[in-house]
Amino acid sequence: MFSDANLSAILLTTKLASIVTILLLLISTPIAWWLARTRCRAKVAIEALVAMPIVLPPSVIGFYLLVAMGPEGPVGQLTQALGLGTLPFTFTGLVIASIFYSLPFVVQPIQLAFENISEHYLEAAATLGANPLDRFLTIALPLALPGFLTGGILGFAHTVGEFGVVLMIGGNIPDVTRVVSVQIYDYVEALEYDQAWELSAIMIAFSFVTLLLLYLFNPNKRKTA
Repeated sequence: MFSDANLSAILLTTKLASIVTILLLLISTPIAWWLARTRCRAKVAIEALVAMPIVLPPSVIGFYLLVAMGPEGPVGQLTQALGLGTLPFTFTGLVIASIFYSLPFVVQPIQLAFENISEHYLEAAATLGANPLDRFLTIALPLALPGFLTGGILGFAHTVGEFGVVLMIGGNIPDVTRVVSVQIYDYVEALEYDQAWELSAIMIAFSFVTLLLLYLFNPNKRKTA
């Protein structure tokens, strides 16, 4: 059904988005919980820092990550000292860059879900002897599940669709960093529009399913819209 190049790009994109989404859910949970509960004056600054990838051009994010991960950058020098080489133009580098780029799309829905949890539930559990970890695991996490689902879907979809950061950090290496968005760009440059149509149609179908899932997992939001 698909050409070998298209199938490779689809599988690589799915692998990248899946790994990034799992890591983002793990990284975003403590950040979102802290932002939702803290009264620290630095909260606004931290929120702005986390949200910056939403407004920054992807090429800017990619440029700074490329410099940081390069042989002269601090991350690059560290990875070379550890015997790992440099990260640009590798799948690992692509994963790290995608985490930075998609971070706010996962943190913000989870933070909102935590903020909507009534303090009374946590106080009642505390009076029954539940420690902070118990309250987080047995009350906060289940009640915030819609936020996790929304964040996971958005993080996955945003990673699938990224182009600028991928091109800056990953380049265009078949079976290593050539994801769907880069493959479409290649087809257009080569005037192979039939192949570009095929992959683009898949992306349109994927976008529709993503939005459908978001509406299904946010019925309350849909009622109040």
